[in-house]
Amino acid sequence: MPALKKYPPELKERAVRLVLAARDESSGRRGVCTRVGQQLGIPVDTLRSWVQRAEIDEGARPGTPTDVNARLIELERENRELRRVNAILRSASAFFAAELDRPQSR
Repeated sequence: MPALKKYPPELKERAVRLVLAARDESSGRRGVCTRVGQQLGIPVDTLRSWVQRAEIDEGARPGTPTDVNARLIELERENRELRRVNAILRSASAFFAAELDRPQSR
């Protein structure tokens, strides 16, 4: 399996702009990602996913925008942490309640 390439954000933005502009100019959408991808040295599937993500973020395509998705991930992480803390507090509370119920031996 080849190593994953990390593309700079400027290249991503430029590639998406080129694809969207080429789609607007020509009525045929077919092959635009392939042509632009070959020109910039970006795999077609990668470029297609970038364009789809940009369209979702603009509201031109149905889906969850990037910022909303990031917020959901953050809230899910926070929710997991709070559930973990609650479980710890519940066990500690049960432990200390049991300690209070035991008769004291001196």
